[in-house]
Amino acid sequence: MSRVTEAFVEHARSTRWESLPEAARAAVKIFLLDTIGVGIAGSVAPLAQPIRMVAGAGSLVTGGVARCLGGGMGRPQDVAFVNGFQIHCQEFDCVHEPAVVHPMATILAALLAECDAQGCVSGPELGAAISVAVDLATGLGVAAKSPIRFFRPATAGIFGATLGVAKLKGMEADEMANALGYALAFASGTMQAHAEGKPALPVQIANAASGAVRAAELAQHGVEGPQASLDGPFGYLTLFEEVSDLEPVLAGLGRVHRITEVSHKPFPTGRAAQGGIVLMQRMRRHGVAADEIESLQLLAPPLIRRLVGRPLKPGMDANYARLCFQYSGAVAYLRGAVGLSDFTPDRFADADIFALGRRIQVLDDGDPDPAAFTPQTLHLRRKNGADIVETIDTLFGSPADPLSPDENQAKFRNCVAQRWTGARGELIFERLVSAVSALETLEDARTLTRLASGETE
Repeated sequence: MSRVTEAFVEHARSTRWESLPEAARAAVKIFLLDTIGVGIAGSVAPLAQPIRMVAGAGSLVTGGVARCLGGGMGRPQDVAFVNGFQIHCQEFDCVHEPAVVHPMATILAALLAECDAQGCVSGPELGAAISVAVDLATGLGVAAKSPIRFFRPATAGIFGATLGVAKLKGMEADEMANALGYALAFASGTMQAHAEGKPALPVQIANAASGAVRAAELAQHGVEGPQASLDGPFGYLTLFEEVSDLEPVLAGLGRVHRITEVSHKPFPTGRAAQGGIVLMQRMRRHGVAADEIESLQLLAPPLIRRLVGRPLKPGMDANYARLCFQYSGAVAYLRGAVGLSDFTPDRFADADIFALGRRIQVLDDGDPDPAAFTPQTLHLRRKNGADIVETIDTLFGSPADPLSPDENQAKFRNCVAQRWTGARGELIFERLVSAVSALETLEDARTLTRLASGETE
């Protein structure tokens, strides 16, 4: 195997839960719970049922050995597909900003399916696999020094998920290398889906999660794969990124735990819209009525305009609107926040949102960093000519401005309530919070998948 492949394989094989620093263990628990929550909420999102039908993971599949988030069973690769879609389909899942990767969507979708299939994975084993998987998926994104060309959450995510599944299987080094070779064979993800606002984005995450399970299974059955999958002449970095430098990432293995660098999403929109949403919330405090506003201009790094600078349009659906700051910014200003209930046909027909949204612009500040999310500045010009300015240097939910424990739990409770209400929902909420908080003592990770699928007995 290549030097780079060997470095990540050795990192995966040597990492144990007990060897992780407390900050990394805490972050694993935080984003494990968060990702389970958004995946549960995604089970009742638009298009979740067609995805389940295609994957063959309905309410109950005879012979199914893995459980879907929100209920249902199927083969591990099919459950990983469903989980991946549900986690990302509402743009509510966590993100590593410097990497421009949503690591847990692909990784946890695959790892939970593998836990169910094996039936003998402990909480500490799951936690360690999450950590090393995030190190690889986000490490590839951090290594990229040029603007995102392909849908990195899927193209880099499949490598992290594959490494995590291989670790849970207890693979030897050569088997892990073979599995990563098939991650390369299965890697795909186009930004065209983003440009058009199509649900192919979460489908690409789903495909990557499913591909990770298959890649590991191929290696487990002795099928040899490419050995320089990451850095070969036709490996990941060469094919998917224009300019990259992996050496600092390799030097940090075992010392830099990238799960601690991951950010929450406080709002169910593209991460690139969330700084502007917070600025809109701050701007509301000045008490300027919407009909007094001449314009609202968000000045931000190029990535922001590229990802959420699309215009409002009649007849748009939720996939388009979640990545449209003219929409989410107007909702935030008029309603004070942006939530799951704001992406419905009724809301898209709200004339007040469209009237204000058309006065919002996203401007490029010329920052040379292709992965920069901040600083961001919002300029409000009143019709009387007066200006108000608000600025942020960090995004809410990032390690520099994290959600509080109460805010974490409030988001998780809201997500669970999308699927189960009343006493049952509260019971599932409480038991999942308890199980994740005691991950180091969890003997069987299927406790998590059972609860997350709705089983309480």
